[in-house]
Amino acid sequence: MTGLTRFEHRKERVIPARRFAARLGRAVLLYLGLAVVGLVIGMVGYGWTEGMSTVDAFANAAMILSGMGPVSELKTTGGKLFAGFYALFSGLFVVIASGFVLAPVLHRVLHSFHVEQGKTDDD
Repeated sequence: MTGLTRFEHRKERVIPARRFAARLGRAVLLYLGLAVVGLVIGMVGYGWTEGMSTVDAFANAAMILSGMGPVSELKTTGGKLFAGFYALFSGLFVVIASGFVLAPVLHRVLHSFHVEQGKTDDD
């Protein structure tokens, strides 16, 4: 049972807390890696379409990625189009990336209810 997406079968025991913590840690690292990629996409886009400085591009990208909205007013048509598409990307990104972190937690909770103890026949 290695990797982020390989979970134990219902007939297997719930993994120990240490292995669960490692699985959750890998999920959080994946989330952080994806967040950095999302921020870089936003920073490059704002820098290219609006000519923003690195700090301003970071602030706008971080605010859009977190769902708060842009910080500064957009002046160019390209910047407005980029901001719209980046906002759509960010909305999907948050849902998908959050699923990576929530999947191990929800699996552990649900698996603890479905662990078969002492059964020998297959359902």
